[in-house]
Amino acid sequence: MRDIFMIVAIASLVIHVGMISVAVRRVWRGETVMDRVVAADVIATLVLGIFVLLALINDDALYMDLALGASAISYAGTIALARYIANRQMF
Repeated sequence: MRDIFMIVAIASLVIHVGMISVAVRRVWRGETVMDRVVAADVIATLVLGIFVLLALINDDALYMDLALGASAISYAGTIALARYIANRQMF
């Protein structure tokens, strides 16, 4: 059972990396600023998924702590960027 789990987890990691490459292309060639913001948020979410998968594969809680910290920073960054785009002022 552990072998099947490892195969599925590694396949999920590969899929996440592939999806990140698609999102990076969207950040690079996005039509509008909001397209780029959404793509950056998708990248952050996919990185969180990678951290969780690494925590499961390595059986190490450190990756979960990293995912928690990265999610807080990602949330704050997305809100700050959306406010900046809407009001042209940060705070």
